[in-house]
Amino acid sequence: MELFHQLARRNIKISKQSGFGEQLRQQWEKVFAGHLTAEEKQHIHLHNRNGVNGYLWHVFSYEMRDCLTGEEAETAFDQEEKTCCYLFFQHSDDAFKVEDASGLKAADLAMENEKVDLYVVDSEFNWTFVITHENGWLGPYFSRR
Repeated sequence: MELFHQLARRNIKISKQSGFGEQLRQQWEKVFAGHLTAEEKQHIHLHNRNGVNGYLWHVFSYEMRDCLTGEEAETAFDQEEKTCCYLFFQHSDDAFKVEDASGLKAADLAMENEKVDLYVVDSEFNWTFVITHENGWLGPYFSRR
């Protein structure tokens, strides 16, 4: 994926974690959407259902969890003290691990020609930064546990 090479070119130590995406999505849901009932998750289209794609970040766009949005989210991510973090996607089981994310900024994650949903979490899931395929309309989002 282009993002991997984009970050590697910036000398950010990144490694592929093939097949780890599903596990990260499950943990993300548990931490950031675990307070929702099954009915609420269905109402906000958190999961794929009846041929309609669901998105974990709907917990933010439907205002079911506090978060920062837009430039405030980017600033919060940029200012966050980062060590190890994971990057994963809504519709892929691939994931990336960044060993030293101290220099990682929101602008580094911009993927101009790709319409993907990117989730970034620290290794303890204390915070998340999400860039949506609706970038410019919905998101990005930043939230703490």
